[in-house]
Amino acid sequence: MTSVQPRPPYTDAELRQLYPPHLQLQFVQVLMRHGERTPVNARFENTGLPPFWPYCGVVRRLSSALLHPDSDTWTAPEWRRRLEAFGPNDNPIAAAGPGGELDAICDMGSLTDLGRTTTHDLGRRLRSLYVDRLGFLPQTIADSDAFYLRSTPVPRALESLQQAFAGLYPPSARAPSFPAPTILIRSPPDETLFPNEAHCRRFARLARAFAQRAADRWNDSPEMAYLNKKLGKWMPPDSPVIAVDSRPRLSGIMDTINATRAHARPETTLPSEFYDPKAIDIIDRIAVEEWFAGYRESNEYRTLGIGGLLADMVGRMVGSVEGTAADGAHELPTQRHPLKMGLSGCHDTTLGAVLTSLGASQAAKWPPFTSHIALELFRSADLPAPSPASASASASASPSSSDSTEPAIPENSPASRESSGWFFSFFSSSSSSSSSSSSPSSSPKPTPGTPPLGIGRKPIDSLTPPERQKLNGHYVRLRYNDEPVTIPACKPAGKHLDGDESFCTLEAFKSIVDKFTPTDWKQQCRANKTAPVIPEKEEPAGSS
Repeated sequence: MTSVQPRPPYTDAELRQLYPPHLQLQFVQVLMRHGERTPVNARFENTGLPPFWPYCGVVRRLSSALLHPDSDTWTAPEWRRRLEAFGPNDNPIAAAGPGGELDAICDMGSLTDLGRTTTHDLGRRLRSLYVDRLGFLPQTIADSDAFYLRSTPVPRALESLQQAFAGLYPPSARAPSFPAPTILIRSPPDETLFPNEAHCRRFARLARAFAQRAADRWNDSPEMAYLNKKLGKWMPPDSPVIAVDSRPRLSGIMDTINATRAHARPETTLPSEFYDPKAIDIIDRIAVEEWFAGYRESNEYRTLGIGGLLADMVGRMVGSVEGTAADGAHELPTQRHPLKMGLSGCHDTTLGAVLTSLGASQAAKWPPFTSHIALELFRSADLPAPSPASASASASASPSSSDSTEPAIPENSPASRESSGWFFSFFSSSSSSSSSSSSPSSSPKPTPGTPPLGIGRKPIDSLTPPERQKLNGHYVRLRYNDEPVTIPACKPAGKHLDGDESFCTLEAFKSIVDKFTPTDWKQQCRANKTAPVIPEKEEPAGSS
């Protein structure tokens, strides 16, 4: 499966079980993989597969910000983009699609029209659940102050985020004066929204070691022999044998297969051998091991690869519990309301890293296009209600039998692996806590450039009894593509909600993430230059 196939909407009975009345939904953070895209590199042109695909209608009408210095005003002129490429004898030629198309031509790794549709549909499904069914989010909004929106600097992730937010709150659900939403983006050296090999030297070394181990395990296996028998004739003459580390790499072969499967168009289809079910299963299994086994076996791998992101998400949840700007509000310029939702545009390597690092069984398969993880924070209904400032924006997560509806959820479509090297090769450049009774709107925001006060990054074992007490009565639940995720370390008694192991206590969830939270990510990325890369004894993921 290369694209998410959305499950039917929850029935009323399922909704009551997923969102029980004795819990209230308090904060939601969604990590979403971008939608369908073109391959990140041109491959298998010898099969007749065109390098350029005409599936990007957006480039017919692009706009940019244009400053008029004399009047100090801005306009947004529209322009049409056409791609140029190398031709015979290095003569420049216009990049053309399989039918000679010159417009709507996608660059490598571009979000296609299909990808825009499926991510917009994801936003609609989020609206169906959190607005229409649960009443957690309001029907209409005057601004985006209750949302933490973030994307990696890769265009397909940013565009997918924008599509999803447009599906969550279409123009009809926004006030006429709705201002431009704030979207947070980091520079590449600071990026932790996906595993950042390009700017974390130690992590790159770990990743290479696990990739080499996968090559040593699989290159001479019967499974690889099967792939060579089926697909080897299409490999380039200078690298005729398929291997984990061939050229193209096995994961690159998967990238092209998945992109063509996702779009299912005859003009961009590979020979039938590439879609052999057994071959697809073998490729997926090996790619998952190559890219994600490190998270399952090495605490250092988890720390450097995804620990910063999960620590940030835990910190925002704890900030929501404490009622401080640590919920993410300190990063937003005009934030006046308590945050209700975070929505982040990211990648398959993000989702696979998160699931594997938490020990989730769902990590056994490669994340399809437009996959998402919803990290939901609940509080016991018998806890004191939020302050009046935040209570107006909160609603019980339990559905009402009188207003529950069954809205249609649009179907999604086709999935793949990422290779962000093209992006980074172009852009790279080589405590105390506040009172739990205060609300985000009443507590002062920190000085710009400084982090907010709070206990989110403080290790669970170093919390004082009053600080630890703040976490009581709060629970964390993951849903991956609308299915609950059970984290193994949350199964023991006392670490989950009675009767439902998918609800971790916030304390248990934080203690899991604390184990691989970096203390100084950039310094740790430069450390341990000569240390072993693969631990002698496996350090299991998801332990607390």
